[in-house]
Amino acid sequence: MTQIDFHTNISDKFLYTCRLVRKARAAQRQIVILGSNAEDLATLDRALWTFSEHDFLPHVRAGDPLAAQTPVILAADEEIEWPHHQILINLSGNTPQHFARFERMFEIISLADDDKAGGRERYRFYQQRGYPLTHFVADNV
Repeated sequence: MTQIDFHTNISDKFLYTCRLVRKARAAQRQIVILGSNAEDLATLDRALWTFSEHDFLPHVRAGDPLAAQTPVILAADEEIEWPHHQILINLSGNTPQHFARFERMFEIISLADDDKAGGRERYRFYQQRGYPLTHFVADNV
């Protein structure tokens, strides 16, 4: 069953996601990042390239011919088959259709009231279905 981790109180979802990706890649994990639109994916793409001078975080968009060989996939379309099913990072603001295919999923919730409300709804959705949940509140000092 998919382990679901909620990370809340996040001031910069893209920077935070880059940190999660770096940590997951250090553990040799494969990741799919689900965004809500092409603009978010473009922002995340730039962030992954410029996040650190010392870390290389190889990534492509879902549907790219190199997706199966690339450890980080950026997706906004759930209709495209994703080659990896280890970690899903959800930035979309919605419940992913195929989250149960993954070993682990991270829900990244910002400081925005609408994002918090959506996160609470998704938390209840997963909780009612018996998924193991954890909650981490980030310190944004």
